[in-house]
Amino acid sequence: MNVAFLKRALAHDADVIGALLADISPEQAQWKPDADTWSLLEIINHLYDEEREDFRAHLDQTLHGLPWSGIAPFEWITERRYNERDLAASLQAFLTERRASLAWLDSLAAPNWDAFIALHFGDLRAGDVFVSWVAHDQWHIQQLAQRRLDYTLTQIAPYDAEYSGALEE
Repeated sequence: MNVAFLKRALAHDADVIGALLADISPEQAQWKPDADTWSLLEIINHLYDEEREDFRAHLDQTLHGLPWSGIAPFEWITERRYNERDLAASLQAFLTERRASLAWLDSLAAPNWDAFIALHFGDLRAGDVFVSWVAHDQWHIQQLAQRRLDYTLTQIAPYDAEYSGALEE
């Protein structure tokens, strides 16, 4: 596992997430193409909570042989009223937590990436948690970009974006 690459990815992903959420109106931040799809606000607040309560915490717990704290990311969307929050404040909170995560990762002295926790679905190594953190970021970056495209397509009538190639699978 290329730890330096993965740390750089986490730092770079935070910049990408910030860029994807720049100059977004409150309407666009809350907009959802349907009831089952997350808004930009829901995505960034999910990332914020995952940063604090899932990936960093669970990696630390795995490295130190501690039981995992519980999380409920899908319930948090409505329980914590993600879509009612301010986008700029939500983004800033995420970026602050990401800086704390990067500092924490840099503070680790010779972590045992093979340390594991036994979960109901099987053993999970610290290295698995770390790489999943990066993959999780990048999956949500795709989601943020898609939501921006989805919203843009609602703003283009009477014109058509077929020529862009963006509508092809």
